[in-house]
Amino acid sequence: MRPWSFLRARIPSPQGGLFLSRWEDTPFPRRAEPHTVGAMLTISGIEGLRSRVGEELGVSDWHEVTQAHIDAFASATDDYERIHVDPERAKETPWGVTIAHGLYTLSLGPKFLYEMFSTAEIPLALNYGFDKVRFITPVPVGARVRMRAELKAVEDTEQGVRARVLQTFEREGQEKPVCVAESLVMYFGA
Repeated sequence: MRPWSFLRARIPSPQGGLFLSRWEDTPFPRRAEPHTVGAMLTISGIEGLRSRVGEELGVSDWHEVTQAHIDAFASATDDYERIHVDPERAKETPWGVTIAHGLYTLSLGPKFLYEMFSTAEIPLALNYGFDKVRFITPVPVGARVRMRAELKAVEDTEQGVRARVLQTFEREGQEKPVCVAESLVMYFGA
């Protein structure tokens, strides 16, 4: 078996340039693509969040999973498994092409949530983790994925509320979801 350390040399680190001196810190040259699914939802305050329990918060735009995305994720996580980063060896797999890391798909959740809604009158929101995550089907390179989000519950905490958001990741042209996750987000009141 061939050692996979050779891949580290050819895949640039996504961390290059992230930790700059204050005077070198400049805006990113490329802005995110504008959201095209529909009008973005704005949730105002904790009570506005509570009023949305049981509702779908939205559906994100489609996102194409490229080999460059997969390689960057491999570099950031040191997960160079051949089914993700070696197109030639991936031809021997049942999918015939490389597939995205399951955690790469899950990591798209915040990006997709930012496309769906924003909050007002909530000074701070933090990712609190996940209660359940299932990777149901693989995401082959070149596939397009999106996410639906449903607000399942809002629970009181000492400093605000904890929201449970059901994240369902879909692959274009496929009925079965690729990933289903119950994320937890802490919202701190004003």
